[in-house]
Amino acid sequence: MMQDKMYDLGSGFWSIRGSFVKKGLLDIGGQCALVKLSSGRFVFLDSYTLIDDVRAQVMSLTNNGQDVEAVLNVHPFHTVHCEQMAKDFPQAIFYGSSRHHKQAPDVQWSADLVESDTVAKRYPELEFSLPKGIYYIAPDENVHASSLLVCHPASKSVYVDDTFEIPPSKLFNAVEASIGLHPTTLQARKDEPNAGKAYCDWATELAHKWRDVRYFCGAHSGLVEFAEGRFESALLFAIDRARPELEA
Repeated sequence: MMQDKMYDLGSGFWSIRGSFVKKGLLDIGGQCALVKLSSGRFVFLDSYTLIDDVRAQVMSLTNNGQDVEAVLNVHPFHTVHCEQMAKDFPQAIFYGSSRHHKQAPDVQWSADLVESDTVAKRYPELEFSLPKGIYYIAPDENVHASSLLVCHPASKSVYVDDTFEIPPSKLFNAVEASIGLHPTTLQARKDEPNAGKAYCDWATELAHKWRDVRYFCGAHSGLVEFAEGRFESALLFAIDRARPELEA
C-alpha cells in the first residue's frame, strides 16, 4: 500500500497523498488537500481518513482540527471517507454533491451544493470549474469522468479528481508529464447536440485560464510538478487529440 504523505506546495496549500485499494486488489491511490484561507482558518478539498504522521501534521497546523472551517467534497463518486472525516472534524461545514447526501446520509451536509456559485463565492482564494458537455453525476455508476476542478492560484496548484490524469508517471517532479482524459469521458458525454464540442471548448478555455499552474494534484495519478507553461500545452495537446472522437 502507498504510504500517506503530505506535501507543502507553498502559499497555504498542502497536498495529501494516500491509499485507495480498489476491489481489495490494486492500490490506485487517493488524495485530499488542505488550504489555508486569508482568515487564518482552513478548508479541506475532499475527505480522507487521516492517520499517523499526516494526521499529526494536520492537527498541528489547524489547532487540533478546531480551525478547519469546511470540507469541500468535489467528486460525486468519492464518498468512502466522508463519514470518518465528519467524525474527525465535527465542527466543520460539509459540502458535497447531491450524491454525497445520498451515499453518506449520516453526515450533516450543508444545503448548499459544493458545485454551487454560493460555495464558490465563499472561498475567493480558490477558483472552481465544472466540466461542460459531460454528466457531473453520470447515470451509469461506473462513469466517474466529471468532478469539480479546483485551482489555488497562490500556490499555482490545480486539484483534479479523475477528470484529467497524468499517464503513466507517478513521480513527483516529473516535469515532462503529459495529461490524459479520464477513460470514461466519452461515456460521460451528455446526449445533447454539440456536447462533445462543449466539453472540448471548456477544457481548452481552462488550459488558457489556468496556464500558470505548476502543481497537478490528481486523485489516482499522483502529484506532478510541471515546468512553466507546460500544463497549458499538455492539456491543449490532450484536448486536440481527443476532440475528433468526442465531437463525432
